[in-house]
Amino acid sequence: MTQQSLDQAEQTLHEWSQQQRSAEAMVPIIGELYREHGIIVTLFGNSLVNKSPLEIIELHRLARVNVDDATNVSDTFPILAAMAELDLGPARIDAGNLVSQWRVRSGAGDSVLVGDSASVGDFVRDELAGIATGKTSIRPNPQDVVLYGFGRIGRLVARILAGKTGRGDNLRLRAIVVRPGGDDDLAKRASLLRRDSIHGPFSGEVLVDDAENALIINGNVVYVIYANGPEDVDYTKYGIRDAIVVDNTGKWRTREGLSKHVAVAGASKVILTAPAKGDIPNIVYGVNHHGMVEAGDVLSAASCTTNAIVPVLKAVHDEYAINNGHVESIHAFTNDQNLIDNYHRKARRGRAAPLNMVVTETGAVKAVAKCLPELAGKLTGNAIRVPTPNVSLAVMSLNLEQAVSKGSLNDYLRKASLEGDLQNQIDFANSTEVVSSDFVGNRFAGIVDAQATLVQGNQVVLYVWYDNEFGYSRQVVRCLEELAGIVMPNFPKRAVRV
Repeated sequence: MTQQSLDQAEQTLHEWSQQQRSAEAMVPIIGELYREHGIIVTLFGNSLVNKSPLEIIELHRLARVNVDDATNVSDTFPILAAMAELDLGPARIDAGNLVSQWRVRSGAGDSVLVGDSASVGDFVRDELAGIATGKTSIRPNPQDVVLYGFGRIGRLVARILAGKTGRGDNLRLRAIVVRPGGDDDLAKRASLLRRDSIHGPFSGEVLVDDAENALIINGNVVYVIYANGPEDVDYTKYGIRDAIVVDNTGKWRTREGLSKHVAVAGASKVILTAPAKGDIPNIVYGVNHHGMVEAGDVLSAASCTTNAIVPVLKAVHDEYAINNGHVESIHAFTNDQNLIDNYHRKARRGRAAPLNMVVTETGAVKAVAKCLPELAGKLTGNAIRVPTPNVSLAVMSLNLEQAVSKGSLNDYLRKASLEGDLQNQIDFANSTEVVSSDFVGNRFAGIVDAQATLVQGNQVVLYVWYDNEFGYSRQVVRCLEELAGIVMPNFPKRAVRV
């Protein structure tokens, strides 16, 4: 080992220590901006709220791989420090995009952030002038939310809502409705919320209040109501008013059935976490959510697969125009399947889910036409259930109106993931080594696997990963925020790459 190598090793360790110190200093700033101002700080779309210093460093590394950006933690810290000096209102602020814009303005290129703290402060003040409104609440009162059912999606929505409670003036989970259980029902449901075999332990505190028959989740009292049907509940008895009910049971999918939820006292709207039948709007947030507040009191958040493919399909169709295509969903097995061979009303699904790949139908392509009428009749689709518990993959084989190169298509989808109406729905991965488990807990509706993209003239094949549990649950919560009128503006308005 040469002295030069030893010196380089010491320098590398010193640089790591500097990164760690910067990340540690960022954590309290991010926390205070979130709790006191209602600001969600992100890094190229990935939230930094409640992240550890090591997680913050890793998100910066991923940005260098996926976004092709040279930003490191030492660059981000001065931007956050400048934000902390301002009296800002609620918003989503992407610190990574702010760093990129500062490089353009200062002429720093891909080098480290340059400029004294005063000039960086002036830049941040100018960029965020639109939300320099002081500490305000988007709503005068929090929006009550009720979870009807407490299965896979219900518990993940509960986790997300608990993590987004903040000052308690936005969405607030007030009750969970389930069928009557045994004597230890409350403790078992608390345990299922605390522990998850796929998504790991809950980040927070879950207490059982037997006297009130409630769970106290991060200080928020959530009543557990036992009922055999929506008509058995009176939410006003629990102080709940104008609640949005999230039906994650899938038992009712027609307007007649789902309307039972809004006919009871204390409820105003219902959103189903499955594709709805008939004339009920199927909403994919980011694509056709505009006007959903006026669309009536019965809505659907469509399916996990529909939410994964529709944003990417829209992005591609808007730029290149899709003539036709086929979508194959390689889907993790679900609770609807059997652990071992047994009777099932649907073809093939009776065979043991952990042991077989199962060809089955999917309603996702039909649902595409509800969200993107311009693609009606242009797509076919099918699904293969595979022996993995979570994270699925949509393979989209598309014929476009024009020829395209792999590089230009990927660059366009990378841009769509960073700015515009779909930046919270489309994620972008640019590694030859990623596999399904790498996307457990991913907050986006779908993740474009850029290295897997295939192009031959006007024929393209796109591979889109999606956490069919967590990513979909995030989309459901975005619908809740839209219905509650608490959608926060994104800053900066436009991403800039150097």
